[in-house]
Amino acid sequence: MRLGGGRESGNVEDRRGGGGIGRGGIAIGGGFGGVVLVVLALLFGVDPAVILGGLEQAPQSQVQQRPTNDAPAQDQGARFVRRVLAETEDVWTPAFREMGREYRAPKLVLFSGAVQSACGVAQAQVGPFYCPGDQQVYIDLDFLAEMQRRLGAPGDFAAAYVIAHEVGHHVQNQLGLLGRAQRGDNAMQVRIELQADCLAGLWARRAQDARQILEDGDIEEGLGAAAAVGDDRLQRRGGGQVVPESFTHGSSAQRVRWFRTGLQSGQLNACDTFGARQL
Repeated sequence: MRLGGGRESGNVEDRRGGGGIGRGGIAIGGGFGGVVLVVLALLFGVDPAVILGGLEQAPQSQVQQRPTNDAPAQDQGARFVRRVLAETEDVWTPAFREMGREYRAPKLVLFSGAVQSACGVAQAQVGPFYCPGDQQVYIDLDFLAEMQRRLGAPGDFAAAYVIAHEVGHHVQNQLGLLGRAQRGDNAMQVRIELQADCLAGLWARRAQDARQILEDGDIEEGLGAAAAVGDDRLQRRGGGQVVPESFTHGSSAQRVRWFRTGLQSGQLNACDTFGARQL
């Protein structure tokens, strides 16, 4: 990706530090060798409160609360995240203005090991997530790197897709759509997740049109990342049977299809997964 000369968002809070976990780069493997695939199936969730209810809550001493007045971290991973988040702001701010609305950008929290959010205490193994309660995106860079390695989805744009997907949930929240997932069943959650994939594609298209951020191979990385986290693929990798009724995020083909839909159209109305007869 061509992000070298881009601005960096000021909406990133760095809570990393301590706990024996280093500041990993986006595409470099971290230290979560024991993470199992069933955990990876929880990635890209909307509201982790349900997941957190079934996890052992981390002791408060393990929750890294880095002072918010520290200078922004200058490691490569943090700078990449700030630049990608800035790109999402530069796409969604005018997109909301076109609708006569104001975009209130989310804060993105970098953490290591565990983190306190309005949705509860989350371990890094939950994966990147968006919490509607505080309207913040949470990412552990080391876990994200390990996820990319284990699922075979390397590359900077694959990581940018993860960020854009979680920001997509914030866009849904701003538009009043996210509540449908909390009121619906698995099938409704699938539509929520596929729409976030479509919004990630929309972001990439508009950012490319405006600032030419993409390089050769980036789109393939994004499509590969979308395919890697399909429910069917994760269930197969976990050694189990594929059970469509249990899907909460959509199949690999569906995730690729909706990411591609947003990428090709660049239009919000093309991401209406709720009205689509076929996903």
